[in-house]
Amino acid sequence: MNNFIDFWQHIPEHIKPYIFQVGQFQLRYYGLMYIAAFSVLYILSFHRLKTEDYDYPKTALENYFVWAILGLMLGARSGYVLFYNFSYYLSRPLEIILPFSFEGGLHFTGLAGMSYHGGLIGVITSSAIFCRKYKIDFWRFSDFLIPSIPLGYTFGRIGNFINGELYGHATTAPWGMYFPLDVTNQLRHPSQLYEALLEGVLLFIILWSIRRKRTFKGFFLSLYIMGYGTVRFFIEFFREPDPQIGYYFGFITMGQILCLIMIMTGAGIFYFRKTNNR
Repeated sequence: MNNFIDFWQHIPEHIKPYIFQVGQFQLRYYGLMYIAAFSVLYILSFHRLKTEDYDYPKTALENYFVWAILGLMLGARSGYVLFYNFSYYLSRPLEIILPFSFEGGLHFTGLAGMSYHGGLIGVITSSAIFCRKYKIDFWRFSDFLIPSIPLGYTFGRIGNFINGELYGHATTAPWGMYFPLDVTNQLRHPSQLYEALLEGVLLFIILWSIRRKRTFKGFFLSLYIMGYGTVRFFIEFFREPDPQIGYYFGFITMGQILCLIMIMTGAGIFYFRKTNNR
């Protein structure tokens, strides 16, 4: 038993975050996780198109994923810059869009820093523009897509785990892990796995199991926003805050503030969409 616990705790130290490296260039698993996430969403969406009462043209749905990927990348990057490190990028604006650091010389870093909340805003915005362009009901279309999204999101958190980033607070729990990026070398909560299981797998099981439920348009979007916000808010208690920010008011993280906004937004969508669909 002790051997298994020791093996478990040191798993992150034995995982390389990249598939191969040539000079400063690395092909990272994290990028493949984005491909896996959209592949899952693509497959599940077309499964619903074939087996349920949706009549979206196949070509329109294929075009949508291009819009969604663009919205996600732009939103996630912009969200990180604005929410988590604005002062840094204000003095280094080129690093917002270039995969290099100019601190102490030129270094390849990749576009380090992506925000889920920014990505969500980006996807919702690109989806709204797409629906307007193709004359598709945004609320019905969002309810069509939402039940599949958490499972795809799971891969993003697995990518964070492989990178050894976004780990949790120090812990004495036997399921804690040592992460190579932690300079203090403390046993820590594998908060990335908590998020993958709860924000990803659990939300997927709930939403997918009720996907055929007949209700008002916007129901699944509001439920997902409230559900994710609630789960993420509590997981943040185990997650190490971003070092450049720490805690606001000594007890709440930026992630929790954004999740509270999510919960209120989801509740507002639920109320107004339910009222307008009577």
